[in-house]
Amino acid sequence: MKVQFWGAAQTVTGSMHLIHHDGKKILLDCGLYQGRRKIAFDKNRQLPFDAKEIDIVILSHAHIDHSGNLPSLVKSGFTGPIYTTSASRDLAAIMLLDSAKIQTNDVKYVNKKRKKKNQPPFHPLYETLDAVQTLRQFRTVEYDQSFFPLPGVEVRFHVAGHMLGAAIVELNLDAEHPDTPPTRLVFSGDIGRPNMPILKCPVSVPGVDYLIMEATYGNRVHPAGGDAKKTLLEAAHSVYKSKGKLIIPAFSVGRTQEIVYRLNLLAEAGELPPIKVHVDSPLAVNTTDIFREHVECFDDEMINAILSEEDEDPLNFGNLHYIRSVKESKALNESNDPCIIISASGMCEAGRILHHLKNNIEKSNTLILFAGYQAPHTLGRILLDRSLDKVKIYGQEYKVKAQVCKLQGSSGHADQQELLKWAEQTGRDGNLKKIALVHCELDSATEFKAKLEQKNLGPVIIPAPGEEMLLQ
Repeated sequence: MKVQFWGAAQTVTGSMHLIHHDGKKILLDCGLYQGRRKIAFDKNRQLPFDAKEIDIVILSHAHIDHSGNLPSLVKSGFTGPIYTTSASRDLAAIMLLDSAKIQTNDVKYVNKKRKKKNQPPFHPLYETLDAVQTLRQFRTVEYDQSFFPLPGVEVRFHVAGHMLGAAIVELNLDAEHPDTPPTRLVFSGDIGRPNMPILKCPVSVPGVDYLIMEATYGNRVHPAGGDAKKTLLEAAHSVYKSKGKLIIPAFSVGRTQEIVYRLNLLAEAGELPPIKVHVDSPLAVNTTDIFREHVECFDDEMINAILSEEDEDPLNFGNLHYIRSVKESKALNESNDPCIIISASGMCEAGRILHHLKNNIEKSNTLILFAGYQAPHTLGRILLDRSLDKVKIYGQEYKVKAQVCKLQGSSGHADQQELLKWAEQTGRDGNLKKIALVHCELDSATEFKAKLEQKNLGPVIIPAPGEEMLLQ
């Protein structure tokens, strides 16, 4: 038995880990790599294994860096089942279709320019029909229910707290001899923060032999007292006073709903200025509808808000507008009224957020408020780091005159201390033979490895792409 680390190895995106067990191949996640355009373009098209040889896929959650390359897998010949929670399946249904649409539209836009230069056209990574076929292969299982997708393989999903439907994956793999206890492997997926709005807190899974663990923020402690609600309130008042626009690049799934929830609290308390709030992302609009259908994932605070608010909807308030049509989206850029625009993608690599940035980034009364992790080399990271005075959007150069800041206290990923606590709780009552750190940049992994070793939890590795971990 062994695990090969093919994605999110010494980087954050493109989660993809291949388990070899008793002649079968189990793929944990199949996400899109996000980063420099050309590298991402090539890497996402070249699967590092034969898709036809994969027996099953287990999906930790629906974020595109974990699920986004599933249609490529299916397009390349994978015909087996994809197991995940029902909430993740519902989110993946809209996210994969949206991903196919965005790729098709973006390629069409780029190809117009390439045609003028007599350059050969690009082709989308996959199209809508590939995404549809992928969804036909999904199978859903709820939290804490054992299932047996292959002989000798028992799997359970546990609450990860990272996003709606996100799961920590526990696998009990039979050894070669029936008298030997099974090998217990846990894949953390992405671990959420305790006591965050809307979702239940992540749980620990003690008694583990091998642990594949994310360490996105393994070298960072989230600022104490980071008050996201207060930051949103101050930003709203600032743009209302300057008659500008507050542009929030936010992931359509999870982060957008958290921001809306906090703005709803401000609106309910009468603290939000009379400013219109627009959620301009069809994916985010559809996602919010799915959130409302999965009450089983909510924490007590969210349940109480549903029961106590007059409209029974903590994801809606008077000045909030959910936008679907292109016409309404374009109208936002033609209006000079102060407003808040929440749009995707969260790393500013695709989607309607690029049009809002293009039209407002050269205005000094524009405030760009980043609400989530920005991968290296993405437009979002470049803007957040203020590493360039000019940026390219759809091939055209724009001066960065807008204010740029980060929404603290809103991360969907556990920080170093929270990760350590989870690892300690998961490592108790067991004999951790090895911990593999994934979904992290090398500097983050290196620091977190040292912290884990100080706790004597077991040997720690930081696998490179293609590296193997034997399960003995």
